Amino acid sequence: MVVVSKDFARISDGQFAGKTAIVTGASRGLGLGIAQMLVDLGANVVVTGRHRDALNQAVTSLGPHALGIEGTVEVEDDVQTVVDTSLDTFGSLDLLVNNAAIIPKLSDIATADIRSFDKAWAVNVRGALLFAQAAWSASMRDSGGVILNVGSIGGLRPTPGAGAYGVSKAALFHLTRQLALELAPRVRVNAIAPAVIRGGINEGRDADEEAAEARTYPLQRLGKLDDVVAAARYLLSDDAGWITGHVLSLDGGALISPRQGASLRRR
Repeated sequence: MVVVSKDFARISDGQFAGKTAIVTGASRGLGLGIAQMLVDLGANVVVTGRHRDALNQAVTSLGPHALGIEGTVEVEDDVQTVVDTSLDTFGSLDLLVNNAAIIPKLSDIATADIRSFDKAWAVNVRGALLFAQAAWSASMRDSGGVILNVGSIGGLRPTPGAGAYGVSKAALFHLTRQLALELAPRVRVNAIAPAVIRGGINEGRDADEEAAEARTYPLQRLGKLDDVVAAARYLLSDDAGWITGHVLSLDGGALISPRQGASLRRR
C-alpha cells in the first residue's frame, strides 16, 4: 500500500466533498496516492488498473468511497465503461486524473523498437485523450470539471535511453495545452512533471546511488510522494481556479542544475 504521510482524515464537507473523480493507473504509486488524498478530502473516487488483484487491494485500502474498474486506457470500450459507471454510481464526474503510463524498454529512440514506441504513445497520449474526450462528452461539457495529466520531467528535456517515453510525455504536455484551449471556460486542464520520486517503481534502489543522485539536485533530495500529491491537490482544487494550460515542474530544481544528470527513472 502507498502511504501519504499528510494527515488527510476524511472530511465529509472537505475540499472535494460531493465531487467524483476518476484516477487512471491508480492501483499503486502516485495514482493511488492521489486517489487516497481525494477520498480523504471528501470525494468519491473511481480508480482503474490492469491487474485485478492489485486493483482490489487498492480499493480495499481506499475504503467505501472508492470503486475499482479493471481495464486499459487504450481500449475505447474500457474508457467508456469507466466514465459511464462513474456517472451511474455517483451521479457526477468532476475530476479526471490521467495518471496511467508505461515506460518502454530503455533504448535510444533512433534504434527503438517501433512497437514499443507505439505502445507508449497508445497509453501515455492516446489513453489520456480518450478519457478526456469521454469525460467531456458525457458530463464536463455541461457541468464543467478539472483534468490533470501526470507527466514527467522527461517530457521537458531529452533523456538518454528514454527517448520514446520522453517524446510521449512531451506530446502529453502539448495535449494538455490544446485541451485547455478547446475546453475552456467549462473545464480547466493542467499537467504536472515530476522528476525522480522515492518509492513506487524506484523502490529498492541502492541507497548510495540514491544519495549520489540527490546531491545533483539544488534542493539536495529526491522527491517524495507528498510533494506530488500536494501539487495535484492544488491544481484539482478551486484554489487553482485561474490556472489552465499549465505544466508544473516538480523537480527539486533539476531543470536549472548543471549537475543534474538525466535520470532513466520516473516517479
